[in-house]
Amino acid sequence: MTPANLAQSALTDAAPHSGLSPEAQTLWLIKAHRWEEAHQIAQDIPSRTGSWLHALLHLIEGDEGNAGYWFARANRPAVPRSGIDAEWENLAALILPPD
Repeated sequence: MTPANLAQSALTDAAPHSGLSPEAQTLWLIKAHRWEEAHQIAQDIPSRTGSWLHALLHLIEGDEGNAGYWFARANRPAVPRSGIDAEWENLAALILPPD
């Protein structure tokens, strides 16, 4: 599934497609504005990508201090709230294959 397909699915489908990785499920839930569910998955992904997803969720929630902590754990620079969409795209490019 491509980033564009995942984003469209999050807007039209009731649930993420089966077989998605936890990282891709988290991206889907973020795009679907189901942040609590996304947070539950992201906090259990023991990798830099999981920390990056976790950072994005805290940024969405407006908790920039906690987001900064998770960006640091992901070895990523912190971004302002205006960068939320770009961070989702960057994560999607990493997690999902291109067309």
